[in-house]
Amino acid sequence: MRRIGTAVFAATAWVVAGAIPDTAFATEGGASLYVPGFRGPGAGIVPPPGFYFENDIYSYSGRLSASRQTQIGGAVLANVKVEARVDFVTPTWVTPIEIFGGNLGFALTLPFGQPRVSAGALIAAPRLGRAFGAKLRDSDFLFGDPVLTSFVGWHAGNFHWQVGGAVNIPSGTYQDGSLSNLSFNRWIGDIYAAATWLDPKIGLDISGAVGLEINGTNDATDYKSGNAVHVDLAVSQYFSKEFSVGALFAHYQQITGDSGSGASLGPYKGRVTAVGGTIAYSFAVAGTPVTARLKVLREVSVENRPQGTIGLFSIAFPLGAVAQAAPPPEPVPGARVVKY
Repeated sequence: MRRIGTAVFAATAWVVAGAIPDTAFATEGGASLYVPGFRGPGAGIVPPPGFYFENDIYSYSGRLSASRQTQIGGAVLANVKVEARVDFVTPTWVTPIEIFGGNLGFALTLPFGQPRVSAGALIAAPRLGRAFGAKLRDSDFLFGDPVLTSFVGWHAGNFHWQVGGAVNIPSGTYQDGSLSNLSFNRWIGDIYAAATWLDPKIGLDISGAVGLEINGTNDATDYKSGNAVHVDLAVSQYFSKEFSVGALFAHYQQITGDSGSGASLGPYKGRVTAVGGTIAYSFAVAGTPVTARLKVLREVSVENRPQGTIGLFSIAFPLGAVAQAAPPPEPVPGARVVKY
């Protein structure tokens, strides 16, 4: 198995962190384990064995059309606005263990932050023992469910790929009857495959990922969220080993409807398409390579969920020494070269 060069790794986006809970709608409470655009440049790359750390600051602001209804915390609402400012801490361990020639790794994501949900009208609240007025608002600082991810990654020349799965573990922090929640209060699985073609001779990164999200039941509300598929595509150009710019495309679509006695709106299948861009810069702090990346995506086509803007700022770096990587391939004479 041939590894990518250390310099190339330092210039790529971080790719092995666990999935991040979203504030999207369709599944119960506007919560999905998948975030549009999260797996961007370098999505297929698993770095050399070692310990790594990533911090993601997630921002979302969206609004559901006043003519549409949604269900959150057991209440059916209309004219809903959602804002979220959430931090996700993710330590990662890429082990020296090989499975069919690929390295096995694990990541654990721990979320905390403050979602804000407001609604212009309450349509029904059959489960809640409190009265609402015409306008509702809920906001609180919360801790969410931990998300455990496992993955295996391979490399062959400029081609890198990985397969993996994430599971959301109910933590008991769900607040029954609240509009604002970071906990899902249900088991969620997400299996995915990702691939990257990265040519260090010209600095071009073409990455893609596909996945299947499998939702369990929230026992507090008897709401079974539907399953969904998701796709990410990213094309990024490295102008040096430190700096890159790219374009992002993401699509999420429920393939089964919501169900259970708590699903007052019926199947309520959701769908979203988002497009955007990313910029990244790599630098060293006391000899440690650090990658900073900003992503911004706009939801351009939606169904049964709010339409809004996603922002994600990430800082990633290795913890301690990591395995030595082989040098990147030599440039081809006459080719346009981005020196790493």
